[in-house]
Amino acid sequence: MRKIHLLTLILLSFSVIIWAQEKKISVSEIYQGAFRTEGLEALRSMNNGTQYTVLHTNRFSQSTTVDKYDYKTLEKVGTVVSSADLAEIPSFSAYTFSDDEKKLLLSTEIEPIFRRSRLGIFYVYEIASKKVVKVSESKIQEPLFSPDGSQVAYVKDNNLYIFTIESGETKQITQDGVKNQIINGVTDWVYEEEFSFVRAFEWNADGSKIAFLRFDETSVPEFSMDVYGTGLYQQPHVFKYPKAGENNSKVTLHLLDVASGIIAAVDLNSAYYIPRIKWMNHKDMLSVQTLNRHQDHLTMYAVNTKKNEVSVLLEEKDDAYVDITNNLTFLEDDSFIWTSEKDGYNHIYLYGEDGNLMNQITKGDWEVTKYYGYDQNEDKIYYQSTENGSINRGVYNISSGGDDKKALAVTQGTNNASFSTDFTYFINTYSSAEIPPVYTLHKAINGKKVKDIKDNGQLLQRLESYAVSPKEFSTISINGNDLNMYMIKPKDFDSNKKYPLFMYQYSGPGSQNVSNSWMGANDYWHQSLVAEGYIVACVDGRGTGFKGRDFKKVTQKELGKYEVEDQIAAAKKLSELPYIDESRTGIWGWSYGGFMSTNCILKGNDTFEMAIAVAPVTSWAFYDTIYTERYMQTPQENPSGYDDNSPFNYPHLLEGDYLLIHGTGDDNVHVQNSMRMIEALIQADKQFDWGIYPDKNHGIYGGNTRIHLYNKMTNFIKEKL
Repeated sequence: MRKIHLLTLILLSFSVIIWAQEKKISVSEIYQGAFRTEGLEALRSMNNGTQYTVLHTNRFSQSTTVDKYDYKTLEKVGTVVSSADLAEIPSFSAYTFSDDEKKLLLSTEIEPIFRRSRLGIFYVYEIASKKVVKVSESKIQEPLFSPDGSQVAYVKDNNLYIFTIESGETKQITQDGVKNQIINGVTDWVYEEEFSFVRAFEWNADGSKIAFLRFDETSVPEFSMDVYGTGLYQQPHVFKYPKAGENNSKVTLHLLDVASGIIAAVDLNSAYYIPRIKWMNHKDMLSVQTLNRHQDHLTMYAVNTKKNEVSVLLEEKDDAYVDITNNLTFLEDDSFIWTSEKDGYNHIYLYGEDGNLMNQITKGDWEVTKYYGYDQNEDKIYYQSTENGSINRGVYNISSGGDDKKALAVTQGTNNASFSTDFTYFINTYSSAEIPPVYTLHKAINGKKVKDIKDNGQLLQRLESYAVSPKEFSTISINGNDLNMYMIKPKDFDSNKKYPLFMYQYSGPGSQNVSNSWMGANDYWHQSLVAEGYIVACVDGRGTGFKGRDFKKVTQKELGKYEVEDQIAAAKKLSELPYIDESRTGIWGWSYGGFMSTNCILKGNDTFEMAIAVAPVTSWAFYDTIYTERYMQTPQENPSGYDDNSPFNYPHLLEGDYLLIHGTGDDNVHVQNSMRMIEALIQADKQFDWGIYPDKNHGIYGGNTRIHLYNKMTNFIKEKL
C-alpha cells in the first residue's frame, strides 16, 4: 500500500476533526470490523537476528505456511514449511521452533479450556528431511522441545510425559494426576488467571532435568457452572475455584532426572505460592520465586539441583504487595536483571549471581513499563517507560551502569518495540489518540529509522466521513491529586449549550484507561454516543497505574473506597462546567469497572442519574484468592474492607436508572455476583433493568452477541440519560 509519512498522518488526523461529515458510527460497523486497523502478523525473530518468520493462512485453500523474511529489506526470502506439502496436516494454527531451529512444533485442532489454557494435537516437523511426527494421538497441553530438540515434554490428563522423536517412544513421568485433585506440570485455574501462566515445567540448560510444579487441589472448593447449550438438559461444568479466604491448592516443586526417571521433591520452607520457576544458565541451578499468602513478601531461591540445596537469592517486602513479573533475566555468569518498585517507582536493577545488588540501572519519578532485554555485546538494556508522561510510552536503551541513555522512539503517544534476537533491529509500533498504528523498522543501538513498513492512512481517510471528535487530555484536581483524564465533546460542540455527561472507567489496581493511544472498540462506541450529543469523560483515579507505588497502592485493603470517591468527586466537579447538564450524569464499566459503576450510582446517588454495569464484582468475597487477597487480605482478616465496599449491601441507596448485564458462562467473575445484586435490589423494592447472556464468558462475545449487547446499552443510555 502507499506509504503515508507521520506528518501527513497528523494532518489527516486533523482533517478528521475539521472536515468530518455527519455520518455516525454504528455498533454493527464497530463489531463487524469496519474500523479494524491493519497490523503486522505476529513475527518471530530467528537466531541470526537478521531474519524473522511469520505464519500465513491462504484464505481460499485454508493451507498455512511459515515464511521467512529479511529484517533489512522486509522481503520474503523463503518458506520454512507449508501445510500444502504435508499430507498429515491440512493446516496448523501456531508453530514453535526448537532451540537450534531445525525442527518445528505445529499446532492443530486447538480447543480452549480457560483464558490461557489450550488442548491440541501437535506434530514435530523436521525442516531438513521434511519428516512429520505426531507427538500424541490424544489432545495434549503445553508441549515443549528439549534444548537439543530430540524430545518433547507435555502434559496429558494432569500428568507429565516425555516423547522421544527419533524412536517414537513415550514415557509417562507422573502417575497421580486426577481431574479436580492432582495436577502435574500445568497450573490450576487461579494460577492461570492471576499469575498468568499455564506451563508449569521447564527443561534445564542441557535437557538432563525437568523442574515442575505439582498442584494438590483436593481441598479447594468446587465451583459449578451450568452450560445451557441446545440440548434438553443443561450440563454442569465443575472445576476448582478458591474464593477469597478459602483453601488454595497445595503447590510443591519437584525435579525429574530425565535419564533415570527419578523424581525428587524440593523443600521450599512451606512456600505458599510458587508463581515462577526459571533455570539459570548453569545446568544445575534453578531459580524459584515464592510468595506468602498476603503476597507482601517475595523470596527468590537458588536451588542447586545436583545437591538439592536451597539458598535465598533475593527478598522483597512491601507494606501492600509485591508484583510478580516475567522479566527476570540471567546473564552469562548468572548475575541477573530484576525490576522492582522498591524506591517508589518501577525500575531496573542489576544483581550479582550471589544476590547482592550491583546497581540500580534506571532512576526517576517515572515508571519502566516494559523490559525488552539486554544486549551483552553492546552492554545495552532496552526498555519502555513513561519518561515522556504517564499517558505516553517511549522506548530507550541504557548501559548496565545506568549511563549513556538514548531515546530510541519517543514521539508523543505510545511507542512499543519488538526486537530482533541479537538486538540489531527493532520494529516500532506507534500510535496516539489521533494516529492509528504506524510500523517502522529501526536500528536498535541508536533508534535510527531504517524504513517505513505499514501505516493506517486508509483508515484515517475512511473516518473523514464520520463524526469523530478528538480526545482532549488534561488533569483534574480531585481529593488532593492531579488525576489524568480525557473528555470527548460533540463535533459541533457549543459552549452555550448543556450536554449530558457519560463517564467511563475501569479503575482496577495498576490499570490505565487514560492513555495517548489509538482507539479500541469502546472508543468507537463512545464516538457514536458523542455524535448523539453526549459528552464522554474518563478519569483514572487513585489506585490506577503508572504514577508511582504510593498512588497505586493507596487502595490497599479498601478496594472500591477511594476509587469510588474519586469518580463521584470528578463527576461533581465536571458537572460544574457551564456546558454540562448536572441533572444528566451517567457512568459505566465492565468487570472491576462494573463494580465501580454500581457503587457509584449507589453511594453517589446525588450525583449519578444512570449507571451500566457489565459482569461486575458485587462482593470481593466471591472472587478468587490470589487477586482479591493481594489487595484485600482475607474476608476473615478484613471484614469491613469487604462489607463496606460491596454494592449488594447498599441496594436501598439506588435512586437512578441501573442496567446490570452478565454472561452465565463467566468462569472468572461468576454470575453469582449479579444474582446476589439482583436479589438485593428486589428485596429493597428497587426497579432496575438487567440482561443475561446464556453461556457467555467474561468477554460476552460470540455470533451476534456483542452487537446485541452494545445496542442494548446504547438504547438504555438514549432512554435514561
